[in-house]
Amino acid sequence: MMTACVLAIGACIGRAEATGCNFEIQGEGRVAAVVDARSLRLDDGREVKLAGIEVADKAKATAALTALLVGREVTLRGQDDTPDRYGRQPACAFLEGSEKPVQSELLRQGLAMASSEVADKDCATALMAAEAEARATRSGTWAGSTVIKNAESSADILAGIGHFTVVEGRVLSVRQAGATTYLNFGRNWTRDFAVTISRRIVPAFEAAGLAPKSLENRKIRVRGWVEARRGPRIELLRVGQLEVLGGN
Repeated sequence: MMTACVLAIGACIGRAEATGCNFEIQGEGRVAAVVDARSLRLDDGREVKLAGIEVADKAKATAALTALLVGREVTLRGQDDTPDRYGRQPACAFLEGSEKPVQSELLRQGLAMASSEVADKDCATALMAAEAEARATRSGTWAGSTVIKNAESSADILAGIGHFTVVEGRVLSVRQAGATTYLNFGRNWTRDFAVTISRRIVPAFEAAGLAPKSLENRKIRVRGWVEARRGPRIELLRVGQLEVLGGN
């Protein structure tokens, strides 16, 4: 049964990636060097940041990218080629002749996590599907039992302050305070883990069938950067940061 499920996931990934992340071409070039775990430099000096992922194992991801990319031609695709503050062009990088972005390979090997920063739904779905395959096969970083944090373990989550983190748990209550909605995972609102959603973002969640109040008593998975606001917090900026895992 598990083999059949994994094969089904793989088939879905193949279909999703054939259409996902197929943005306008922003450029082409030969990879001269891998700068770090998700950045590369082309022969013409341009630096590229692989969009849509956060690296879980920097050493292994750097080694994998080096073996996969250095000396090879890539096509850069994306919705916006505006450089980030470090001068890197964010893009999905495709090896010559491939329909799948390099990001997908890192995700499938369990060397990265989908960051949900990609606004395009098809591309985000493709990247999340590649990550799901790694989770299902317990590849790379997903082989460990502590990668996904338990929402009830506030201290464990808080230890990752400033880091991209994946958290699972059941929403005990949903409360609004001013312009912020809180998904509370514990009864002590000032100490326990909570997810925050700004009022201006709520309509996007409602449109996706994820109205905050409907999440009460539901088990969910969230991902994002851990902040300390009394207790540990993750702010949801995009619908893709939240997954509903089961019923009541």
